[in-house]
Amino acid sequence: MHAVRVAGIEVAYDRVGRGPPLVLVHGATTDARLWRPQLADLADAFTVVAWDEPGAGRSTDVPPSFALADYARCLAAVIEDVDLGPAHVLGLSWGGTVVLELYRHHPELVRTLLLVDTYAGWKGSLPASEVRSRVEGAERMLAVPAEEFAPTMPALFAGEPPAEAVRLLSVMSGDTRPESMRTELTIMAEADQRDLLPRIGVPTLLLWGELDARSPVDLVARPLLAAIPEATLVVLPGTGHLSNLEAPEPFNRTVREFCRAHSRA
Repeated sequence: MHAVRVAGIEVAYDRVGRGPPLVLVHGATTDARLWRPQLADLADAFTVVAWDEPGAGRSTDVPPSFALADYARCLAAVIEDVDLGPAHVLGLSWGGTVVLELYRHHPELVRTLLLVDTYAGWKGSLPASEVRSRVEGAERMLAVPAEEFAPTMPALFAGEPPAEAVRLLSVMSGDTRPESMRTELTIMAEADQRDLLPRIGVPTLLLWGELDARSPVDLVARPLLAAIPEATLVVLPGTGHLSNLEAPEPFNRTVREFCRAHSRA
């Protein structure tokens, strides 16, 4: 395990392999373990880095006042600590929103963006009624006694989820900290990054599950494709929101090909 300190917060990350840096940013209620299929498969061609975001996994807690820019600042510190220059930066779901904010504040650290089943913030990508529904559902989940807290996210997979994925998500869910989830929820509900999209000046891969019910292709991915100048959309057939776990082989192949095409010799 590697770690870097940012304003008193210790941010832990895994690092494997050699080659151009590929930084993986997980979504809510998960941590670096989400990327096990990618760490194992892509380390032959890249220095693969998977962080535990502040407030998750092995990283320390965040204060209630923590903002989206603070997550981006911590992610920038990880990339600087790896010290291999600008990185291919991949974010899934909530992680994609963090990655977009990283680009807003630290574009010099980003070689390419890989946005996976994500959002330009909930406010920036979803109807107001859907945002309210998600906030209300999360608040009900957070209101239960601590001993009964068991965060769940519906419709993560298109079909029967792989058994290993279910076990992994169960373990990560059990380690989720309610206060971290509440902080993320507050940020995500108000985040609107549509102003940033036309200013993105690096090659951008939009990698989506065809049957993603959390972040539907037509509702979210295609507006991103229209707004980001150098964006390419790849849709993985028959796959849901957690495409890296549900279809790791085509997911990894697509990531590998995109990053190789945009890595310096």
